[in-house]
Amino acid sequence: MVTNINLSFDEMWDKIMACDRKYDGLFFTAVKTTKIYCRPSCRSRKPKKVNVEFYHEINEVEEAGFRPCKRCQPEVEQSPHIMIVRRITTFLVNHYKQNVLLKDIANHVGLSPYYLERLFKQETSETPRTYLEKIRIDKATHLLKCTSMTNLEICYEVGFQSPSNFYKVFRSLKNCSPSEYRKDFLNELD
Repeated sequence: MVTNINLSFDEMWDKIMACDRKYDGLFFTAVKTTKIYCRPSCRSRKPKKVNVEFYHEINEVEEAGFRPCKRCQPEVEQSPHIMIVRRITTFLVNHYKQNVLLKDIANHVGLSPYYLERLFKQETSETPRTYLEKIRIDKATHLLKCTSMTNLEICYEVGFQSPSNFYKVFRSLKNCSPSEYRKDFLNELD
């Protein structure tokens, strides 16, 4: 059984607005007005925020009376390895602040580190490390938008061990520095 991920309502909302595939299977978006539930990556028209509920388990959302979206088919498993990949991604989302090693993930899911990395890359087209870096940068962008924490505080808060690595990964994923990202976000609000 997949354990719940530690994301706030606003963070989950950001994931569905971005159609973020990384979170598929970790939570489901249910729309109260249509009684339909979707994956976070669903490309259907986005609902109003007040009409949305989030569920962590598919049986919970179905017991609440919602039916699956015909477009994204959240009830269909994509791969025989999907539960292992979900356990890995849940572990990464819940432990992103820690210094996570491949052997820690492997011990958690009961696989060898080599097989885990190969399987994860086959299923997601990413290594666990790059996936973890994307989660950390997602958290950093959320903190840049919602807090007045310094870049250095955010760097350590989201689990990076060094500021230089934080800046390098941030720039490679967002094509700007954390300061530029915050400045651009604040300019959009004006």
